[in-house]
Amino acid sequence: MLKSADPASQRLALLCLGEIGRRTDLSTSSNVDSAINSSLSSDSEDIKAAASLALGGVACGNLGKYLPALLSSIEGSQGNSKQQYLLLQALNEVVTTVAARLAKDKAASFTDAQLQQVLELLVASSRSEEECRNVVAECFGKLALMHPQEVLGKLRTGLTSDSEHTRCVVVGAVKYMVVDKPHPVDDLLKDCLLDFLMLMNDPDRHVRKAAVVALSAVTHHKPGLIAAGLDQLLPVLYDQTVIKPEMIRTVDLGPFKHRIDDGLELRKAAFECLDILLTAVPHALQQQPAFLAALESGLKDHQDVKAPAHLMLVKLCASPGGAPAVLSQLDKLVEPLEKTLTTKLKSDAVKQEVDRHEELLRSCLRAVDALNRLPGSEACAPFTAFLKRTVLTGTLRDKFLAAQAERQEAEGDAMEVV
Repeated sequence: MLKSADPASQRLALLCLGEIGRRTDLSTSSNVDSAINSSLSSDSEDIKAAASLALGGVACGNLGKYLPALLSSIEGSQGNSKQQYLLLQALNEVVTTVAARLAKDKAASFTDAQLQQVLELLVASSRSEEECRNVVAECFGKLALMHPQEVLGKLRTGLTSDSEHTRCVVVGAVKYMVVDKPHPVDDLLKDCLLDFLMLMNDPDRHVRKAAVVALSAVTHHKPGLIAAGLDQLLPVLYDQTVIKPEMIRTVDLGPFKHRIDDGLELRKAAFECLDILLTAVPHALQQQPAFLAALESGLKDHQDVKAPAHLMLVKLCASPGGAPAVLSQLDKLVEPLEKTLTTKLKSDAVKQEVDRHEELLRSCLRAVDALNRLPGSEACAPFTAFLKRTVLTGTLRDKFLAAQAERQEAEGDAMEVV
């Protein structure tokens, strides 16, 4: 099948080879290595991906033989990011398999020498291209679940690296260390977690984003790990929600100029993190002036940021602790909400832009509906005037009524489930 002209058959053969190799030592089969290596150079991305998985699977059948060769190949591919990525994925497959075996057999782990070789290789690969760095971070995180002390020690030395790529990798590894169930790594991580997450203060925006994403992961899986450090973490996180002019640049494309906001992805990640925090530790945010200020800022931002801001607003309105805080700031929310609802698309907008705009309107109207249901909102003159002149007129009225009907239907379904 590996020699078949059908790419699907080749891919299936490689995946089968990897699964067989995972369970049986294929080191005596002379043609296995050449078959996999030739497939790694295929013109088909699917076949190369399957070959990467096959290489990792076969390596698991005889780590003593294949692991040193795999590590050597990764080291030798430093100048070829695509090849390096495939080989790192193979290593990730090895780490994942060893972790699964370790859960059943405590003797199935890497030897001390193998672990050190893998860690040194990962450190050396932490300055590679972004797609490679993501795999390196995942490998570090999975290894930390098997060897917490050794791996965390290695990662902590990278916190002060002069390479922003290395710092990005070490903090990115954190999200792969937190799992739903209690784990021995938790106690060790708790003592040093703040050192990793405070990289939200890093000069490099990519490192800051990686730290924000790590905070989101920890909060989602184990909010108890960050509870003691929230007083230090939240002010830094709020700073990531601010639009910073120095991160906006204009590119001259000849007949027109294009405005690029390098901070958008970071702000989006920060608001998504705040949304997770609001669900996990609502008492820490609900009545904080800084959180409400960040929320107001999000309502004025790019549509990718507005969406999570609208969602948080709905959650706050439904929360006994958050509703009074929202009501006290209701007059300030009118202007950004009205601007969103009254913004018109260009006449030459494509279908994708129209669809995104319609979804943003629905998102905004769900937030308006939540505000409208707040006890006491009718006493806010700017809000009631906004409802009359904008929300309850023209086509927006029908969309608003549809949003209300959608919410009522969801509430009815929830009651039936209960």
